[in-house]
Amino acid sequence: MRPFTYERATSPADAVSKAAGRRNVKFIAGGTNLLDLMKLEIETPTHLIDISGTGLDQIEPTEDGGLRIGALVSNTALAADPRIRRDYGVLSRALVAGASGQLRNKATTGGNLLQRTRCPYFYDTNMACNKREPNSGCAAIGGFSRQLGVVGTSNACIATHPSDMAVAMRVLDAVVETQMPDGATRSIPIAEFYELPGGAPYIETVLEPAEMITAVTLPKPIGGKHIYRKVRDRASYAFAIVSVAAVLQPDGSGRFACGGLAPQPWRVEAAEQLLPQGASAAAQRLLRDAQPTEGNRYKLKLAERTLAAVLAEARS
Repeated sequence: MRPFTYERATSPADAVSKAAGRRNVKFIAGGTNLLDLMKLEIETPTHLIDISGTGLDQIEPTEDGGLRIGALVSNTALAADPRIRRDYGVLSRALVAGASGQLRNKATTGGNLLQRTRCPYFYDTNMACNKREPNSGCAAIGGFSRQLGVVGTSNACIATHPSDMAVAMRVLDAVVETQMPDGATRSIPIAEFYELPGGAPYIETVLEPAEMITAVTLPKPIGGKHIYRKVRDRASYAFAIVSVAAVLQPDGSGRFACGGLAPQPWRVEAAEQLLPQGASAAAQRLLRDAQPTEGNRYKLKLAERTLAAVLAEARS
């Protein structure tokens, strides 16, 4: 791990003020992903700002009947909150499926959204990776791609986004709240939060330099049956090969988003309109623009079968 400096912030405004004007600075809270990346010298910040004392650890009701989740609320606290379990069950289920209990105790809501890919070529500093080192190439293309993306990818990157929580947030139409150094705040729909790789895979979100996530807001509960189904190589502590987060109504309508398929939680509203026709029609529309490799083409059928299992569970 390379040398770095460290300081603590006392408020969101203090944190972004400390970050403003600095190069290669990172905010740190739980550190469950960042510290690993620093040890591998994939992330090499020269300065860390500890935001764990900024008071963003509460879950509060909003005026429109939703919930505002502070960026520092742990994954454990969020999954266990009675309001989340009752009204946003898909989120609670996704969080529990996401990691071990020890990691959920430390991982935060804001940090979870900013996880970086688990592509093996991103983690191997001896291999070319445009996400890790811009314009160095993508060793995954033409390499071992079984776990990687089939849709939303580009000829510069086929990595997938690893977060389970973000998939549930996407299906719930969450909004990400941020603070900027000039005092301005933003409310960013999660549908607009992540960037597709295009020719610049290293740009993963719309966040500006020194901009910090302060909360995630959930809209008023929509009702229906909440399901999160995750297909993975082992029963626990593994990232999704394919996952489906869904909120379904008794008449077969509803909404769903998928993980393990794309560089961001993948939701296509036009595919949701086809849910009453069954999983095959909806999955075909969801993956209409897919460009799989020979190594991960199986994900197209697996996504359809996973969605079919979710629809069957909703009917049972």
